[in-house]
Amino acid sequence: MSSDNPKTILVIVAHPDDEILGCGGTLALHVANGDSCCILIMAEGLTSRSAKRNSEALRRELEELKDTARQAAKVIGINDVRFGGLPDNRMDSLDLLDIVKIIEEVIVDVKPDIIYTHHYSDLNIDHQLVHLAVMTAARPLPKSTVRKILYFEVPSATGWNTQVSHNMFLPQYYVDLSQIVVEDQTALDIKLKALKIYESEMRPYPHNRSMKSVEYLGYWRGSSVGLLSAEAFQVGRILT
Repeated sequence: MSSDNPKTILVIVAHPDDEILGCGGTLALHVANGDSCCILIMAEGLTSRSAKRNSEALRRELEELKDTARQAAKVIGINDVRFGGLPDNRMDSLDLLDIVKIIEEVIVDVKPDIIYTHHYSDLNIDHQLVHLAVMTAARPLPKSTVRKILYFEVPSATGWNTQVSHNMFLPQYYVDLSQIVVEDQTALDIKLKALKIYESEMRPYPHNRSMKSVEYLGYWRGSSVGLLSAEAFQVGRILT
């Protein structure tokens, strides 16, 4: 299944689990295709659950969450997971430029062909700021390696904002998750297997960040375009 023209993929997300929720199945297909994949997780997670941020008090839990992210990535077949260490759900306390600089540094190092990131209308403020920072860091300068930018949906963030005509998630790009990745496992199977590693971040059904809801979303996106299952994306930029 390996390609003669492998690509370099960079996924830039706000929080641990966004990468699997948003494009875990697509990443499994990239790995099967022989593409090089890197995940950059910008915020630390967990600390927003306290009234005041105290990363030191949660040091052990934060390290465990990083390990969880690495384990979930390994299920997909990815070993390169990086962390920005920014405050969880408090990224609006930072200058946008400080967020951009972290992303620019990774883009220079990784030299991605394709970037996956958040949709701009997500309810979560960190998602919005990561989107803005990605579009700034990956602006179409001469000699940029980035040929494609796609925005994914994250259950419990995408679609929860006030829906008006200019900020709806409107997918035009679909990836078939019914493809077999390894043995008898489809890309959707691999995505769900990776999500199980994030058990502490998932919620019981009918919350839309539940295992069952994510599976149903895969079927719904697939049936929308005549497939058994799919992940849907909105196009930011494609150069051919």
